[in-house]
Amino acid sequence: MQTDINTIDPAEVAKFEAMAAEWWDPAGKFKPLHMMNPVRLDYITRQIAAEFDRDMTTKTPFVGIRILDIGCGGGLLCEPMARLGATVVGADAAGGNIPVAQVHAEQSGLEIDYRHTSAEAMARDGEQFDVVLNMEVVEHVADPQAYLNACHDLLKPGGLHLCSTINRNPKSFGMAILGAEWVMRWLPKGTHDWQKFITPDELYGLLRKAGLEPVDRKGYVFNPLSWQWKISDRDLSVNYVTAALRPI
Repeated sequence: MQTDINTIDPAEVAKFEAMAAEWWDPAGKFKPLHMMNPVRLDYITRQIAAEFDRDMTTKTPFVGIRILDIGCGGGLLCEPMARLGATVVGADAAGGNIPVAQVHAEQSGLEIDYRHTSAEAMARDGEQFDVVLNMEVVEHVADPQAYLNACHDLLKPGGLHLCSTINRNPKSFGMAILGAEWVMRWLPKGTHDWQKFITPDELYGLLRKAGLEPVDRKGYVFNPLSWQWKISDRDLSVNYVTAALRPI
């Protein structure tokens, strides 16, 4: 795969650097991710355990598994993976996120390798992982296909790629932009660009073109009555997640 393309969008990076200090504030600008994190972790851990035949009833079931979290932000996914025993690398193009993540990991007594870098740079260096977490990032890059090509190269043969993003339709515009940014003000206005959202079928096509084989997709659905998220087999209308493998 060609990995000499820079898919970083400077304007997108600047948005998240401006919010870096608030990563671990559950009532701050990343409140939606804190609310969604339990269902994200449920899906991620189930997929990893199934693919690598791990027993989730043990204390550290992911020992020996090397995980990369691309677009790691403040480490909301890196820290749980490290607690489960995985060797974790967190990478982010927004340099302001890295010291925030490092300090929080140190305070939590966790060893996590945080880096200010890109997927393309790591792929060029020959880095490879058992699992690549690519959560809520692909809708912010300049070239989704080149970015997913790099994610493919970052996986060992047989490796697992987990990618979540936002569907593109009128409902997602109403929920993810009008609702989350304008009405609820969970996120600053302009955090998302609806035109950069990707439908599930489009994402499957991009993954296949990158050399990955999609094996599963699920929706994340928010219930305004219970104020909780749940995983859905059918409703991928707004937030959704996919699992794909790099063939051996």
